[in-house]
Amino acid sequence: MAKILLHHAGIVTMDAERRQYTCGAVLIEDDRILKIGPNDALLAALAAEPDLQRVDLRDRWILPGLINTHVHLSQQLGRGLGDDVDLLTWLHERTWPYESSMNEEDSYVSSLLCGIEQIRSGVTCFAEPGGQFVNGMGRAVTELGIRGILARSTMDMGEGLPAVWQENTQQALETQIANYEKWHGKADNRIQVWFGLRTIFNNSDELIVRTKELADKYKVGVHMHVAEIKEEVEFAQATRGATTVTHLRNLGVLDKNFLAVHTVWLTDDEIQMFADHHVKVSHNPAAAMRVLGFAKIPEMMDAGVCVTIGTDGAPSNNRMTLVDEMWLTSLIHKGRLLDSTVMPAEKILAMVTCDGARALMQEDIGSLEAGKKADLVVVNPNTATMLPMHDPIANMVTSMRTENIESVMADGRWLMRDKEILVVNEQDILTEAKQRANAIRERAGIHLPNRFNVVN
Repeated sequence: MAKILLHHAGIVTMDAERRQYTCGAVLIEDDRILKIGPNDALLAALAAEPDLQRVDLRDRWILPGLINTHVHLSQQLGRGLGDDVDLLTWLHERTWPYESSMNEEDSYVSSLLCGIEQIRSGVTCFAEPGGQFVNGMGRAVTELGIRGILARSTMDMGEGLPAVWQENTQQALETQIANYEKWHGKADNRIQVWFGLRTIFNNSDELIVRTKELADKYKVGVHMHVAEIKEEVEFAQATRGATTVTHLRNLGVLDKNFLAVHTVWLTDDEIQMFADHHVKVSHNPAAAMRVLGFAKIPEMMDAGVCVTIGTDGAPSNNRMTLVDEMWLTSLIHKGRLLDSTVMPAEKILAMVTCDGARALMQEDIGSLEAGKKADLVVVNPNTATMLPMHDPIANMVTSMRTENIESVMADGRWLMRDKEILVVNEQDILTEAKQRANAIRERAGIHLPNRFNVVN
């Protein structure tokens, strides 16, 4: 590949020194950043460089690729099925019937559709907590060119599980090992496989402990929904003798490779447990605001917990974009604590870049530095919704919309350029997604009420 020079751009590096260039340049070769620095100095040093592709990004900004630490690829075709219902209805009458009626091809198309939305919102890396068809997700990620941490939604107990999902502990573990052996390191190492645990409602202690042992053996992470709802911690207390986080601590699974999602119902002592054991957290503000509650995110960060941001799945959010999640994160904790100084923009931007990389154990991404992977986003702020740029960092968090994401690169390859998806045929995927979504809903027997008097 020819070298690429992105120049005359504002650059937010998110490196350890938090360097920001008002007018900077980035030199890329193959999949990595070779140099980054002030524009004029870098252009002068490369003036005689042969075979250099120059891309003028005047009036644009370059950010590290955004990192979504919790997104359900296989739920994308179920967007809109979970609106305005209680949690048990959402789970037992909508989401589980829908997901359990999917096949591998449905999962593949759902993953493609979700991946397109991720790319269009500036995401170059994500962590998937688990559909049932890692093969379908793996195929999609390979084609999309994005970076994916895949897992299987693993359960070995619990009421109301669809028959197709029921399996014993050994079967659950063996399937995860098979997924790891088939997909980990594929697509030029853009695909990695972690071990997934759904919730303490659906995971036996044996499964939890043995899953953590396998994650340690294979040097990957554990991805689990933790302390999501009040009923969950009450269930853990009644059946295990301690609330969710305390019980996980007692099992010995809290660790630096443990990614806990939602984490809404934690005591102050349990926040300290997370800090003491270097547990990573994925905060999903939109999903939490629906019915889960308000996680103590500022308190976690003050305690030293690495907190990141995820979108969750389409039936629990509908807007699968970190751009929206950053904006929500900037607001809800200020309102909860009545303190306008909490969750400043620079912290939130770190949550979706360098801290996201740390949580997913991805040392090569998360910031723009020489030697790191060329995963980046080009932002065009020249819209009525984002100008003026008095405070560029604040604007990236509170004013940016998906329409401002102009181009996206991962592994040195353009996935989207000037708002055009280059890696897959977007229109074909949209067409097939509509057909498959309706077919899955019919197979699942899900009937939504008419909200108005529908006239055909």
